[in-house]
Amino acid sequence: MTRHVTSTLRTGVLRIEGAADPVGTLPILHGISSYTAEGAGIDDEMRRNLAYGAPHTLLPYTRQDGYDRERTTRELPTVVLENEHLTATFLPGYGGRLWSLVHRPTARELLHRNPVLQPANLALRDAWLAGGVEWNLGTTGHWPLTCEPLHAVRVSAPDGTPVLRMFAFERLRGLVLRMDAWLPADSPVLLVHVGVHNPAEEETPVYWWSNIAVPERPDVRVLAPADHAFHCDYVSDLKRVEFPVVGAEDRSYPGRAARAADYFLDVPAGERRWIAALDASGTGLVQTSTDRLRGRKLFCWGTSTGGRHWQEWLSGPDSSYLEIQAGLARTQLEHLPMPGGATWSWVEAYGLLEADPEAVHGSWGEARWAVADALDRLVPAAELDRALAEADRFGDPEAVLAEGSGWAALEIEAGRLPASPLLPFGVPGAEQEPWRRLLATGALPAGDPPAAPVAGAHWRRLLEKGADDWHALYHLGLLRLADGEREAARDAWRRSLALRRTPWVLRALAFLDDSPAGAADRMTEAHRLRPELFELTVELLDTLLRAERPKEALAVVEALRGPARAHGRVRLAEAKAAYALGDEDRVRRLLAEGIRVDNMREGEVSLDRLWLAVHPGKPVPPEYDFRMTED
Repeated sequence: MTRHVTSTLRTGVLRIEGAADPVGTLPILHGISSYTAEGAGIDDEMRRNLAYGAPHTLLPYTRQDGYDRERTTRELPTVVLENEHLTATFLPGYGGRLWSLVHRPTARELLHRNPVLQPANLALRDAWLAGGVEWNLGTTGHWPLTCEPLHAVRVSAPDGTPVLRMFAFERLRGLVLRMDAWLPADSPVLLVHVGVHNPAEEETPVYWWSNIAVPERPDVRVLAPADHAFHCDYVSDLKRVEFPVVGAEDRSYPGRAARAADYFLDVPAGERRWIAALDASGTGLVQTSTDRLRGRKLFCWGTSTGGRHWQEWLSGPDSSYLEIQAGLARTQLEHLPMPGGATWSWVEAYGLLEADPEAVHGSWGEARWAVADALDRLVPAAELDRALAEADRFGDPEAVLAEGSGWAALEIEAGRLPASPLLPFGVPGAEQEPWRRLLATGALPAGDPPAAPVAGAHWRRLLEKGADDWHALYHLGLLRLADGEREAARDAWRRSLALRRTPWVLRALAFLDDSPAGAADRMTEAHRLRPELFELTVELLDTLLRAERPKEALAVVEALRGPARAHGRVRLAEAKAAYALGDEDRVRRLLAEGIRVDNMREGEVSLDRLWLAVHPGKPVPPEYDFRMTED
């Protein structure tokens, strides 16, 4: 008798120990730098893509740094897809992340399912979570919506299979993202269709990477159809190297690597696109896609003290992971030019792959062949091509599963985005209301604190016509800065400041001030106007230290009370100021008492350098060691 196999979609709740959601109000005024590489094997195409597309700022986004490491039981809404082979759990409230993928016959979790929900400072806006599969659109780095809710609805495939559709408007690049995930009856793989649309008439730089966290052990080997990789180790220049043997060591076993490293695997044209992480038994997760998703990458933290500390910092003890990734370009340092009006789409597949273990852990050529053969048996490439065509025939939304922000709805009202029944973006909310007033009346209502920032030429045109108060001029300056027009932004902010002295404009002018002393003066005044805003206090301390004014920094620290005084960033600033003033005993005391910086940045070496400065020759304690480049 044939067993009836079904595919289901349901909503649920994930109960997990987690920190509070990250918050923040201050706009991100800086951008990211373009990357230049003259290392071995960098061709003209990559050189152009490396130099292209870096944004002037990360506006309109604000920082998300208001979190700690105090965890309580959280209940997070989920959407679950399931068939006979797989159970896939998504978190629409966290960028649509695929949190878990369980192979049902063996009850094996194929992803690194983080046992905690703990933000850390690795994303473009600061807050980021380790684990699962993260979707990244926009610009180099973990994307701005990684800790934001996406819209989600239920739709159906032509054969009735339920489909989870998640969608969003990425405001930095002005791109519409649509992701459809489904598990056809009896399918051994989860299918994810991704569509990115540029609604503008102009070309837009585009970046996409699917970041897949999987458990790390010494016996796990990462394989892909490549014999070379572009190697980045955070110290030397990007260069093309043979893979997997680099420096006489087999780098396809990331659990044995001493240092953190990126290997962008150079998959030749004509090869099927895939990457897998397989254990001693020859089994593990495989990811494959249609050809548009060209790049593949291996990332590991390394086994050094710093690498192990990062693993524990992100996921708790005994939760090591590595990442296998897939992107539009060959490396994550590149952007691709997307024509106006274009839509790019592809299909990804995720599932359990089983291959001969002796072959998997044999020679590189034998291992590649064994995995490629097993993948063809698991899901032929033609199946992904058919899935890509099928996604265009999915039905209209049947039920709302989750709601995202109101920014896309605002842009539809403004005429920037066309309304579509396939992507029901809802209605604008309170955060968008000031901008709706601008659309309706031609005047942006004043507000303190200011309205949340926007992006786009249409908003700038409206403000250029009618900005005549401090608030409108402040936002005009932000829009000009986002366009790379620093002097025009400075002019708008000076006009704003002449009408009213506000901490928001003083902070913006401090950012543009070429003089560390001038920036410190402006930030001091901004803090005096809004001393209760902790984000501003932290920025003031950093600015005073850069201006070599440690006495003033200590005065600010010592005037603080309550939780602000004990905050890790404040204690770190206190220690830096004390060291600058020659008070090494105070630094040693602070380190002995403990300095925990909850949003320690990836690559930041403040604590270990401070320790070595006052304890020369002594090993850095693990809790202060965040180094990614030391053995």
